[in-house]
Order: sequence, then C-alpha cells, then structure tokens
Amino acid sequence: MMSQSSSEISLQEVTLNPIGDMEQRPPIVPKLAWVEEEEEGPGAAPEEQPAEVEQFQLPQEDAALDRTQEQNGAHGRFRRAAQEETSIMGTGSMENCDVYSTDTSAAMLDLLVQRSVSVAKQVPAMVRDIHQWLMANESDEQSLDRTLLELAEAHPADVGITLLRVAPSCDRAATTVWKTIMSSPVTAEPVLLLLLDVLGSWPEHSTRTSDGDNTDVFALAATVVTWKILQVSCCPRVVTPRVFFPHLFVHLLSQVFFSTVEMTEKVDNLWRLCQEEHDLPTEPSRFAVQTLKVLLCRLEYEHVVVAVQCKRGWDVLLCADTHPYAVALLAREMHCASIPFCSRIAHHLLELLSRVEPKWDLPALAFLVEVLKCLDLRECGGSVVEISSKYLQSERRQMRRLALRALLVLRDDPSMAERTWSLTESLVKLLRENASDVVGMSIIVLSSLLTYNGAPIPHPIALQLAEALLPLFDNDDSQVQLLSMSVFRTLMSLVAEEGEKPLKTQVCRSLVPLFFHCHDENRHVAWASQGTLLCVAKFLKRKDFEKPLKKKQQLWKFAECLLAEDRSRAARHLYQAINYVDSPQESLREAAVGFIEIAARRLRRQSSDFRFIWLALEHMRRDVSPAIRSLALQTLFALGIADTGPYPLVQRLQDQLHRAWETRPRLPGLGCLRFWSSCVEVIWEALSAGPT
Repeated sequence: MMSQSSSEISLQEVTLNPIGDMEQRPPIVPKLAWVEEEEEGPGAAPEEQPAEVEQFQLPQEDAALDRTQEQNGAHGRFRRAAQEETSIMGTGSMENCDVYSTDTSAAMLDLLVQRSVSVAKQVPAMVRDIHQWLMANESDEQSLDRTLLELAEAHPADVGITLLRVAPSCDRAATTVWKTIMSSPVTAEPVLLLLLDVLGSWPEHSTRTSDGDNTDVFALAATVVTWKILQVSCCPRVVTPRVFFPHLFVHLLSQVFFSTVEMTEKVDNLWRLCQEEHDLPTEPSRFAVQTLKVLLCRLEYEHVVVAVQCKRGWDVLLCADTHPYAVALLAREMHCASIPFCSRIAHHLLELLSRVEPKWDLPALAFLVEVLKCLDLRECGGSVVEISSKYLQSERRQMRRLALRALLVLRDDPSMAERTWSLTESLVKLLRENASDVVGMSIIVLSSLLTYNGAPIPHPIALQLAEALLPLFDNDDSQVQLLSMSVFRTLMSLVAEEGEKPLKTQVCRSLVPLFFHCHDENRHVAWASQGTLLCVAKFLKRKDFEKPLKKKQQLWKFAECLLAEDRSRAARHLYQAINYVDSPQESLREAAVGFIEIAARRLRRQSSDFRFIWLALEHMRRDVSPAIRSLALQTLFALGIADTGPYPLVQRLQDQLHRAWETRPRLPGLGCLRFWSSCVEVIWEALSAGPT
C-alpha cells in the first residue's frame, strides 16, 4: 500500500481535477460517486463525511474547482470504496467481489492502479480483476487503456505472466489487454521478451510472480498470443528488428517439432480450450506452422511461404522423421530471400547450440548449416568449430553428417585450418564409419587441414591416419578411394622426421592394395593408385620399385620385385592378395591369379602357404567368369598341382566335404538327398584326380 500522502495526491488528481482528467477519461467518477451514495442507504454514517472531505480538499484558490458539500461527501465515499478494494486486491480475493461487476466504472480500477502500482505483489491481483472486468464490460474496453499501459510499463513480467495464467487460451478480454500492451513500444518490448522466454520453454515455462505464484505457464499459450498479435493490422514494428525476429522465428519453428512429438496431457487439454475459443480445427503442430507463415507474411516474405509450399515443405515439416530436411529447405529459401535475416537467425542458433545440448538440436543444426555462408567466420568461426567438435562425437549419424557439412563450409577459409586442427583425432575416427558420405566428407576436411596447415604431422596422428586410410583403398565408392589415396600421399610428404620410421610399417601394407588397384576398371582410380604407389616407393627409398611403376606395362615387374624379398614378407603379401580372389571386379580377380602364381614360384611346395595357394586357385576354378576359370586352371597346371595336390587325398576330401557342407541346401527332405548327392560327386572327383 502507498503512504497516505501519495493516496491524497492520486485521489485529488482523479476527483478534483476534471480539466486534466476529462481529456483522457469519460466524466464518469461523479456518477459513480452518486450511485454509491444512493446504494449506501440510510445506514451510512454521515458524521464521517466531513472528515473525509476536509482531509482531501484542496485550497480554494481556483473558483472553478469549488465543489458542493454533497459532491465532496460523494468523493469521500468513493475514496473509502477505493481503500476497501485496494486492501481486498492486496489479498487477491476479489473474484467473489461485486466491485468489478458490469455496473462498476473503469475509473475505480484506474484509481486503484494509481494508488498501488508501486506495490509489486498486488499487480497479479489487479491483472486478474482487470481481466474479469473486461469480460463483463465488452462495450467499454478502451476505458482502461491508460491504466493497462501504466501497469505494464511498471511491472511487465507480472502483467504478462499473470495474463498467460488467467487466460491461457487468450480469450476476448485477454486479447484486448495484449493488443493494448502492444500498442506502445515502451510496453511492447519487455512483454515481447517475456513471450519469447515462454515460447522457448516447451511445454511449460517456470517462473514466479511478485505475489509468490509459481504456477507454470504454457508455451502453447504464448504461441496463441503471438498468433493474435501478428493478426492485428497495427502490429507494432518491434516484432521485426534483429532483437526479436530471429528468436521468434526459431521458437515457432521449434514448436512445430515439439508439438508433433511431445504433447503432454496438460498441453492437450489447453489445446482443446484454444480450439473452442478460436475455432481452430487443426492440431497444434499445424497451428504452429500457420503462425510461422503469418510471421513471414508480416515480414513481406510471402514468396518464401509459396516456394516452400510448392515443394511440399510445410507438410514435410509436420513429420518428425523428415522435419530436419524440411527445415533445411526453409533455410535455403530464406537464404535466397534475405541474407541479413538469415545471418541473425544463424547467430541465434549458434547461441542456442553452444549451450547445453537442446532437444531441438538436429533441426537447429540443419538450418545453421544451410545459412553458415551468411556469417562472418572471422567473428563466429570459433563457435562453429566448437559446435562441430561436440557433434562430431554424437551417437547420431545425422548429427555427425551435419557437423561435417559445417566444417566443409569452414574449409573454404584458410584461416580456419588452425582452429579446426584440434578436430583431427575425431575426424580420423570417422574414417572407420560404414557410411560413404560420412567417410568422404571426413577425408575432404582432413585433406584441407593437411594442405592449409602445411606443418609436419606428429607421428601419433600420422600412424592413426595411415591405419584408417588403408582399408579405404578398397572402398566401394570410387570417390572415397581417390580421396583416401590423395590424403595418403599428403601424409607421407608431411609426416614429421621422427615419425617416418614408425610409419614405414603402415606404408608397406599399402603396396599390395595399391598394386591391385592399378588394374582397377575405373581408370581414375587406376591412375591414382599408380601415382600413390610411386610416392610409396620414394618414401621407402626403393629405387627398384620406382622404375617399373613409371610405365603401366611394367607393373608385373614391380610384383616380381616385391615378392623377391624374403619368404616371410612374400607370405604376408600373398595373404593380402588372397582378399582379391572374390573382388567384384574381374580385372582385380585376374590380377590376383597372376600375383598368386608369382608368389607360388617363390615359396617351397612343402610349406603351408603353398597349400593355401592351391585352395585359392581351386576356388577360382568355380568363378562366374569363364576367363578366370580358365586362367586359374592354367595356373594350376603351370605350377604342377592340377593333377596331384600338394597334400594327401584324405586331406583334400576333408576340405572339399567341408565346403560342400557349408554350401548345403537348407531345405528339408529332398534338400538332404541333394546334399549327399553332391558329396558323392565331390568324392568321385577327388578319386578321379589320381593317387597322391
């Protein structure tokens, strides 16, 4: 409650200054006073009236301000009523009071606001009573405009939160209050900030008003208010500046997602009230999309709405699985429409993703990636690297993909190489993914890091990188093959001097795969393999390797030099070559037969490795290609092991029966008969080969 002197001044201004008050208020106070005087009846105490009049009567300096004794008595009773209602409002118990009935003037509320606007804990009660009065007085809604603006200017949070609590569906009276508040930039700005806080907290926003009420308010309620505000023809321009638009756009976009996948029972009940209040036939997610469209249209981006609609983006946005793709589509259309607005949205998304991982991180990152080029990377490149580092380690592959796409944008700026160097270890781990697109993007980023940085690579990182790159030479994606070979060449040229010796082991393992891919059906892969193999020879300082590699016609001389080493190394190379006997490319299977023949001539017939060669060639005699079958058989004859195997007949029978068992039909009945029939054929074939 205010002090007595303050009460006197406000009452004098209301009751004894008709000139100033008449300009902004209808002359309704005297009428109210006379009505109250009549309602008091004979039970009133007339002896108290002179005291009240004497206490609040101004000096009679101006004749125009003279009042009759009857009028002064009426104003005294008006003051007592105001005091009573102010005390009632302080307790928040006016819901059952008749003061704000349809017969009560707005002047009473105005007076109470003037008397108690500085008492914060009375504000929620005032807002509830104003809402109640407006519900009962539809024809006189504008009489409280100044009262509401004064109250909202002094206590914007209490006014906004209380209104969201008392009217979450934004009924007619609440709509009137919101429109009044938004009519002035002074009150609109803080209340908009409050609405943004509520919008960003799905499904509920926790806060406490000055009266101690901590009841949660719903983000959906704030969405309905936003939708109402945007429809007003005199919508204030405060919605469009950079402070509000990015946040409002992002929050509405996120609500499309949340209202699709996370509808609590409380929110569902509120939605039914909103449907009844505003005749909304659609579900909450479609309503959020509708509000987002209205926002874009108010910003004169109708062409964006139409462009997304033509690509069915709005419908795709309503599905949780396809939501990120629709967000990316919307981002591209927004980028074409306005780079400045997209830049502001991107800055806000950077702030959002830099905090604790939000629930809406996948769509947020999808939008950010599409508009990253709008940003000045000199200012925010560090934030992008930090966010990418976090999501490169995400368990969700989609997040890893988006983080890599963000890094691909950064690689266009050489100044980013130093900042992204810390991500090398995470990128190397991604090379073991079984998704070609993730692997390909990781290699591209690594390549740019190695190229722009230009500094020697520490040997621990070099070893990890070489080990991860070697399997990629055999990747099914030719682009991954080419990129991996390119990075491997760069790696050998940049490895630190102390790391050359430890790296040699991994480099030697690349000799056989690179030799085979020199015969690749893809000529680009074949050329890249031959060039990489030449770099390997130089790194190993093997001049005997270099000469035959310079001409493709002499590649088999390289194989002879490679297998001419000691038997242990030749055996390791042989085991690597065996992997290509089942290659989908016929040219690589053909090269495998030739490599095996050279290896066999270097090994002793009594060794276990020679038996391994025989098994491989026997396997290739059943190749789908007649040319490979014929070549395998010729090689068996050339090695002298076509008629008599290098191990006893019993062992051969065991091996062939084992293969027959592994390939047996899984059918009952006749399947078993066919299996034993095939076994008989195997035995007969083995016996026909002759004695050992």
